[in-house]
Amino acid sequence: MFGWLKSDPVKKLRKAYDQKLEQAMHAQRNGDMRLYADLTAESEEIWQQIEQLEKPAAHS
Repeated sequence: MFGWLKSDPVKKLRKAYDQKLEQAMHAQRNGDMRLYADLTAESEEIWQQIEQLEKPAAHS
């Protein structure tokens, strides 16, 4: 009944993923390759979480 009030976890994760990628881009432009690598790794972890959440929806 109140399903529209629930927040979408995938939407929240996509926003975090986009923010990490943007931070990584700025780190790369500033020449901080270590920070770039760390942020890219974090964004990959977030992407894996997104895929896991979307996986059951694809099979339904």
